[in-house]
This record gives sequence, structure tokens and C-alpha cells, in this order.
Amino acid sequence: MTDWTSGYVADIDYTHDFFRELAPTHLGFCALSQGHDHGLNRPGMTYCELGCGQGFSANLLAAANPHVEFHAMDFNPAHMVGAANLAQDAELENVHFYERSFEDFGDAPGLPQEFDVIALHGVYSWVSKEHQQHITDFISKRLKSGGMVYISYNTLPGWAPVMPLRRVLTNRADQSAGPLDQRIKEAMEYAQQLEQSGAGYFAGNPAAAKRLEQMKSKPANYLAHEYFNKDWTPFHFEDVAADLSQAKLSFLGSAEPRDHVDDASFPPEQQALIQAESDPVQRQSLRDVLLNEQFRTDVFMKGKLQHTPRGAIAAWFATPLALTRQPSSGPITLSWRGRDTVIEQEQFGPALKALEQGPMTVRALLEQGVFGEMPWGDISRMLTLLIGEGYLAASLSPEGLAERAERCRAFNTAVAKRSEESESLQFFASPVTGGGIALNRFEQLFLLARSEGRKTPGDWADLVWQILAPQGQRLQKDGRVLETAEENLAVLRVRATAFAARRLALCESLGLTLEPDEEAAQSSSAAA
Repeated sequence: MTDWTSGYVADIDYTHDFFRELAPTHLGFCALSQGHDHGLNRPGMTYCELGCGQGFSANLLAAANPHVEFHAMDFNPAHMVGAANLAQDAELENVHFYERSFEDFGDAPGLPQEFDVIALHGVYSWVSKEHQQHITDFISKRLKSGGMVYISYNTLPGWAPVMPLRRVLTNRADQSAGPLDQRIKEAMEYAQQLEQSGAGYFAGNPAAAKRLEQMKSKPANYLAHEYFNKDWTPFHFEDVAADLSQAKLSFLGSAEPRDHVDDASFPPEQQALIQAESDPVQRQSLRDVLLNEQFRTDVFMKGKLQHTPRGAIAAWFATPLALTRQPSSGPITLSWRGRDTVIEQEQFGPALKALEQGPMTVRALLEQGVFGEMPWGDISRMLTLLIGEGYLAASLSPEGLAERAERCRAFNTAVAKRSEESESLQFFASPVTGGGIALNRFEQLFLLARSEGRKTPGDWADLVWQILAPQGQRLQKDGRVLETAEENLAVLRVRATAFAARRLALCESLGLTLEPDEEAAQSSSAAA
């Protein structure tokens, strides 16, 4: 009998994560930043996620983008059951889940013939060469002309020194019996013994010792899926580009906006080397060598359509931006790729202050004069870096906001209800950005309490404690578990007060609160 897992880890569930690179608004901005017309704003868009894991990202995006039809597949039936249950609880009708393999997914009933976007995050390096071919075959047959592919994968040369460590770990785990999480723990302990014994491999490869130290703090489900699959392939960029060229795809750019600004990653002498390389594929390979790259998040397109210079600026002007993170006072120092880039308060402050009132297009910000005398090149560079750092996000049009707000409210309520039992879901859907915003368990429960009529931060804290106490859960402070109800309540009230002061207004502007949006509902009724 054939193993249905094909060597992929299935006895430990994957994590419930959201990755901003999957959001259509973010992918559209990355295309815009590279001067390309992406066409992701047209109605009736179709989106496919291959290897969607728990399906959390697909559900979140479906809530935030009701104008898009989402189709997501994974081979793991437990993942698909959980994803479908969340979709049902969130009343989502525009997301469809398929328990399929890469080989037979194309035969699934009801699957659209073509997609505008096909995305796969954390898949390509962790499946066999056979399945990689199934993936490229699917893309070749199902991606529309002008369509976009997002793909992430482990990369060489960054992983080269660590590959023997991964082999040590998997060999050790394969020699043992019992649950995988216990075998992972024992394999980790064995690798640490090797390092402490003075093994020459670790002495000669500081990167491997550093990686082993980082792995100690990672949960078993992350380690299982990252390191312990049968197939695990770090790629040279040019090899992935060659694979995708079979499907008529060409490289567009990184899904990491900060990588669009060379001086944020490279000193002048390395920038000169990059600029001297005329071949676009070899230029990316050169970047990987200069950075010792370990992981790439790439966007490819089937038929790139370059904006004219005037059209590129017009597309920038029409892009709505939303504030997603409050800066502290003083300059912003962006630490990226081992380099620091400083943006002064007088450069970004007026723009971020204006966006506190709500999303605005770049044109509206320019009309308000928030950029002063900055030339356009400096403005677009700064906005790209601020989006990359998470202070801003490209957003959706105000049209359709009422429907999106209602869909997100239902989804976020379902997520918050699950947070009564666990902390596995850490994101809400934003009807403003069309993507996810990180909120920890306590922040979600504070918003849930607020939606249930609790007026003050103290009231929110009381409700959270009523949830935690019967479960035997306790908070920690200064490394000490708090035993008494009074101590736990005191810490919860401090956290609730801080949340109300620092994040609540931002949550409101991003549409994350769980109360029905009366203003949006009234607007919709008036329009009807």
C-alpha cells in the first residue's frame, strides 16, 4: 500500500499561521513597487493556495476579500476538516477546501479552469521532485495569462552549512520509535551532545551551532514540518526559475518590500556588483551569494506587463495606504539584512499622523502636503520601507467596505471564541487592508469582552479571568507563575489598560473590533 503522506510529516499538525505575502493587496503592492501592472483589482478574481496547511490564511483572506473566490488544498484530512469547520463558523461562502494531493488536485470537481493567483508558502522545498513537477504542471495548466504565482522556499548558499545538521537530526529520529515529538526531542538532545563534545563539524561551522541554539526555542510542530520531512531541498534561485519557466513564468520580484530597496540591504560596493549584472536570473543568484540567503519569497508572473513611467506613478497615486503599527517618538531605525536604515521623524511623521484618521491614497497624502519638499523617488522609497517594516499596508478600495467589515466581524468573532480555549490563532482579518493583523490571545479576548458589553478595561480583564481560571491557567510575571486570583487580575487589568491606550484606536481604524459596524450598515441601507 502506498504511503498517503509521501514522506511528509502528518502525525503532528502544522501551525495556524498567517503570512502577509499571501494577501492579494500585498502581492499587488510588490508588483507595483517593481513597476508592473498586476491586474489584481478586477472583479471575479480567483485565487488558489497549494498546500494550505491548516487553511487559516485562506479563511482569513476569504473573510477580508469577499470579492475573491478562494480555493485551497492540502493532503492532510485533519487540516481540511479544521479549515472547513472554521469557514462554517465564520459563515464564509467564498472559500473552498480540497483534501487532495498535488497529483490529483486538478481533477477536483468544481475547481475553476483558471486562476489569477496561485500561491504556495513553505511547500516547494519540502516535497519530492515528483510533486514539484505536479505543482509546475498545475500552474502551467491553470494560471491565467497575466496571472501571478507566489512561492517561498529554502535557499542556497545560506542553508549549505546546516544541511549536515538536518541529516544528523533526521537519522537520529528515524532510529527511534514512538511519537514524533518525543523522537524530535531526543534527536535535539543528541545533536546538543555532539556540539558539547567538541565535534569538528560544529567547531568549523558556527552557523550550524547558531541554528541548533535557535531550534531549542521552537515548538515541536514547527520543527517537525521544517526539518523532519523525508524531502527537504534548499534551492539555488536559478533552479526554481528554470522549473517555473516550464509554465511560462518569469521573475517579477520579491514579496518582501524591503528587498526592493537595494541600499537597505547592500553597501555601495555590492550595489555596484548587482547593477553590473545584466542577466536578471544571475542577478538574483548574485544577491543570494552576497546575502548568504536562506529563504526566498518570490513573485513570478505569466506575462509581465510593465507600466509606462507615467502609468507607474499614477498606480502609486491610486494606492490606498493604512496605518498598521504605531511608531514610537523619534526616528525609525529599520534593521534589515544586517544594515540599519534611519528614517527621520520629520520625513514619516506627518504621513503617519494623517493616516491615524483612516486609510488614504498616496494622492490624498500628497495633496495634504505631508511629504514636504521630498522628491518622488524618496517618497516611494520611504513608503516601500515602511510597508516592509509593517508600519503601513497597501489597502483595499473603500467601495465594498461594509460587506467586508461584516464578513471580517463574523470571522474574527469565530477566532476570538476559539481563543477562549487556546492561543493557536493569532490574527484577525482586516476589511481595510484585505490581510491579517496580529493580535495575541489576550487582545482578542479583550475585544470579545468589549463586544459583549463590557465597558472598561477592568471589565475586560474580569471576563478574561473568568475564562482562564476554570481552565487552571495562570499568568506569569518576572518569571514567576501567579497563583492568586488577585495577582492574575492585577496583571490582566494592566494589560487591558495598556491595550486600550495603545492599540484599541488602531484596531478600530483597521476594522478589527467585533461590534457590528452601525455606520457602515446605515450607509449600505441608504445606498440600497
